[in-house]
Amino acid sequence: MATVYTAYRYRVAQFIKVERVRTRIAADLHDDIGANLSLIALSSEVARRDAEEVPQLADRLSSIAGISRDLIDSMSDIVWAVNPNKDRAGDLSQRMRLFASNILSRPERRVRFQAELDREDHKLDANLRREVLMVFKEAVNNAARHSQCTQVDIGFKVGSGWLTLSVSDNGKGFDEDHPGDGNGLANMGKRAGNLGGELQVTSRSGEGATITLRIPITR
Repeated sequence: MATVYTAYRYRVAQFIKVERVRTRIAADLHDDIGANLSLIALSSEVARRDAEEVPQLADRLSSIAGISRDLIDSMSDIVWAVNPNKDRAGDLSQRMRLFASNILSRPERRVRFQAELDREDHKLDANLRREVLMVFKEAVNNAARHSQCTQVDIGFKVGSGWLTLSVSDNGKGFDEDHPGDGNGLANMGKRAGNLGGELQVTSRSGEGATITLRIPITR
């Protein structure tokens, strides 16, 4: 009995240690790297405005600023994913809802986000949350940039051992056999596979598109 109790205390101590490391990593990424990237982006924008009479230099500085902003967004996602205080399905739902609102909301476009979470509000590991978020962001960006849609419906459900996410638009759609030159759909499918799940893409030219992600989860 004493051996079992000792082993239990050891596991709890290790868990607490890991959680503290995750919290420290999140803080360090935000405070150090994130702050410096923000400074680079801001300095590049100022320099670009000062160099507008030299088009080639202005273009290069604009590119640096754009890359910095992309890195800031990626860093923000990593910080969020490793933060042990943001590891519930409800936290993921809130982050997706905010992203969709920022990217999709336009006077000419309607966005509906419906979340269905069970009472337990499942705890999701950092890798799963980040991979699901990456699939979601790719799907939302595709709808915003390419679909020419006027409505996007987003569904997010966690329960009965599954996480299900769907992003559907009423835009121009595409030929499933020839989705385009980008790697977005392939990358989303790979992320789903890495999580032991599946990605289903349904679309026809002129009839919109629906992307559905299903991931098995454990309690």
